Amino acid sequence: MARVPEAQRVRDALENAVVDGHYRPGERLDPAQLEREFGCSRTPIREALQALERSGLVRIRPKQGTYVTELSVSELAERFEVMAELEGMAARLCARRIDREALDGLEGALRECEIHAAAGDADRYYYANARFHGIVYDSCGNEYLRQQAHALKRALQPYRRLQLRVPDRIRRSLAEHREIADAITRGDAGAAEDAAREHVLVQVKEFSQLVRTWRQLTDPARDAGSVGPRRGPRSAP
Repeated sequence: MARVPEAQRVRDALENAVVDGHYRPGERLDPAQLEREFGCSRTPIREALQALERSGLVRIRPKQGTYVTELSVSELAERFEVMAELEGMAARLCARRIDREALDGLEGALRECEIHAAAGDADRYYYANARFHGIVYDSCGNEYLRQQAHALKRALQPYRRLQLRVPDRIRRSLAEHREIADAITRGDAGAAEDAAREHVLVQVKEFSQLVRTWRQLTDPARDAGSVGPRRGPRSAP
């Protein structure tokens, strides 16, 4: 098996750390610390950060440093609007083209969502939710659409994960998933498209609550005596 280049190894690990919440939007990435963390020289770190900047996950500010991309409310809204259209199109095509094996996988992911929703586990719910959406993308029968949907979903992952902490969002998200799955199962392309699109657009409508939740989770002053940014993904409340 071919050895993975050092810069690619670091890039993959950093990308996972960002989308998993280890490094949060707006946080500065210290190259010297990353060298120690990944046990490598400055060159692969620099190459990895440049690649992540091209993908939009980080922003390199001359003479200031490299920061995890922090999108404004308007930027998030624009991306979620595009995501809604991609989701709708994927669901519409999926309803026409999905096979029995993928349908079984869709139902399995939905059952996992139900289990984690009942337990109130936002993090595990998110990953089951991601599998649900991934099956829809992978079953749309359009490779370019599949790639674009996965790419944008990955870029928005920290924010889609966060919005599950909005009060009552998991319960409503689960109901929306059921509506999408039912439409796909009965081959109703129009209903599947509408349900999938609305499932994403509802997140745009809740941005005020989303932003309040995000600031509450990322503001170090929220906890008495806390100093500096806190690390690591949050567990579900």
